[in-house]
Amino acid sequence: MAEIQGKADSGGKGGKKRAKKMSTKIDMTPMVDLAFLLLTFFMLTTTFAKPNVMQLTMPVKKTDDVEDTKIKNSQAMTILLGKDNKAYYYFGMNTPNDPTVPKPELKVTDYSANGIRQVIMTRQRQQPEPIILIKPTEDAKYKNMVDILDEMNITNQKKYALVKVPKEDVDLIKDSAL
Repeated sequence: MAEIQGKADSGGKGGKKRAKKMSTKIDMTPMVDLAFLLLTFFMLTTTFAKPNVMQLTMPVKKTDDVEDTKIKNSQAMTILLGKDNKAYYYFGMNTPNDPTVPKPELKVTDYSANGIRQVIMTRQRQQPEPIILIKPTEDAKYKNMVDILDEMNITNQKKYALVKVPKEDVDLIKDSAL
């Protein structure tokens, strides 16, 4: 609290009485206590931001008794994540060693709602259970990977896989000049 202290009168000679000079001293202890009390209250009652986490289902490790999963050419859709925020896609599989399968027609789009999302939804209407192979190239950005995984959740795509991009797909991008 505040306290006022007076100076003692100097018992000197004088005939004239002077007014006593008062000095003030403010005790800051209650103010500091209140500040820490408020700080503690707000720290304990504040809710912190919860991180947003996307759930990924990882495949089981390959053992001798588990056979490789073969994807039908009619079910497959491949999305190649390229540089400059471009998403290349084609339907089917790129198997240049198989002469019975024609070379896929590569198309380009972006990650917007009118881009790759519309392509995936159109494919889902054409093919009830498509399997989407996501292949990020070395030029792709991490943001592109997050965007394409978000699109898988938005379009409710059940079957998709992250796959290493083979040399044939990189050559397909270079040859297409898109």
